[in-house]
Amino acid sequence: MSLAPRLDLRQAQSLVMTPQLQQAIKLLALSNLEIEGFIAEEVERNPLLEATPAEDGDIPDREPVAEVRDERVAADELLSGAGDAAEPALDVDYATESHQQDSVADGGSGNDGALSMTGASAGGAGGEDGPDLDAFADTALSLADHLMAQAGPVVAQEDAFIAAHLIDLIDEAGYLSASLLDIAGRLGVPLARVEGVLAIVHSFDPTGVGARDLAECLMLQAREADRYDPCMARLIENLDLLARGELARLKRICEVDDEDMADMIRELRGYDPKPGCRYGGEPAQAVVPDLFVARTKAGWGIEINTATLPRVLVNRSYYTELAGGQQDKASKAWLSECLASANWLVKALDQRQRTIIKVATEIVKQQEAFFLKGVAHLKPLTLRQVADAIEMHESTVSRVTSNKYVSCARGLYELKYFFTSAIQAADGGDAVSAQAVKAAIRGLIATEGAKILSDDTLVELLNAKGFDIARRTVAKYREALGIGSSVQRRRSRALEGA
Repeated sequence: MSLAPRLDLRQAQSLVMTPQLQQAIKLLALSNLEIEGFIAEEVERNPLLEATPAEDGDIPDREPVAEVRDERVAADELLSGAGDAAEPALDVDYATESHQQDSVADGGSGNDGALSMTGASAGGAGGEDGPDLDAFADTALSLADHLMAQAGPVVAQEDAFIAAHLIDLIDEAGYLSASLLDIAGRLGVPLARVEGVLAIVHSFDPTGVGARDLAECLMLQAREADRYDPCMARLIENLDLLARGELARLKRICEVDDEDMADMIRELRGYDPKPGCRYGGEPAQAVVPDLFVARTKAGWGIEINTATLPRVLVNRSYYTELAGGQQDKASKAWLSECLASANWLVKALDQRQRTIIKVATEIVKQQEAFFLKGVAHLKPLTLRQVADAIEMHESTVSRVTSNKYVSCARGLYELKYFFTSAIQAADGGDAVSAQAVKAAIRGLIATEGAKILSDDTLVELLNAKGFDIARRTVAKYREALGIGSSVQRRRSRALEGA
């Protein structure tokens, strides 16, 4: 073996995570509203990009992008695969790489049989001014402002800072969780003085605000309604017994009969356990669908929601004006970089739309029975099944289905909803979806009537329906649905009848 130095020529392949590829991966996992914000940032940064609303039903062509040439590759050539042959494919498995990323898949129509797709490219149709985000702003009066307005006329001037501190510590539900002793030490005032100011806060609207626990909140409301007698006081002191449904023990403690106990329970139900929630708080945010699925004569129509996507174009006239002027080397390099970035963004957005349509098309094909007949006919489905069918990587399908919603005749669903585990059929037939089993459990409990169904009884009824399922699985699904056990439901029924 020679130890002399020598030169060797070797050929090897390696994956290079370019900034453009990272951008394409990032775009794939974003929802339509997040894409709109991303495009706005890119338009502000890149002078060659324009984002303009398109007319309803108008699918913008990419001709303006195709005509932007010079020494760079045009976007249409990138879409057709005529670009740099050494450029890595976008749908590749990066599971073995340290960045643990995957990218958008190869473009394609994704049509299959009767399934049809209608999707815009990178620039979809949108409203003239885009979504009115100001409409979602919380313009209601906050709880703190409401309380401070009441404190002004009734709290002494020398105690105003104590009232302001107490109000600042009240949470959005209306409770004061801080210790009064700690507050007194922090402010350097006697504890009795803090308690006096808190008593004034307890008189504010909404009744029950500033309470330190649920019992005190209900007590304040009972006093306001002039129902805080010794019997009601004992009932409020033993809310844990009421929660467990131990009515017989409560009647002995409160020294009342069945009629009086039922009357006190009805009174408690009329009180608000979270009085502060009437003011301020975060408004409910509407979920904007990314896809629309509708039944057509030819099959199923799958369309991207273009209302939230601006039309992205490259300003070729501005590029020509800049390229024709006097430029130094740095300016020419910057202009070329802007052009390449704009072309790649248009390509990445277009491939994102194509990939989403392709994945959604396969999901609709696999779950057609759900769209026709409902959740009881939802089939077990995994990411790998969809990935194998459309020849993409599993992680690509995972990114496509993240944070994206589809609107159909049956409602609004997250794309992840259609991927469920399998439950074997009792008769040895095809497996059923876990969502279908959950729907069956919900339906059985909703119609159980006066006879409360135990988990063992649910297992028997589900087996009769063809679901081979264990008791522990029934309990797990019931808890996931937010439904209590048979004992809890029986106690709740007793309280309702009280």
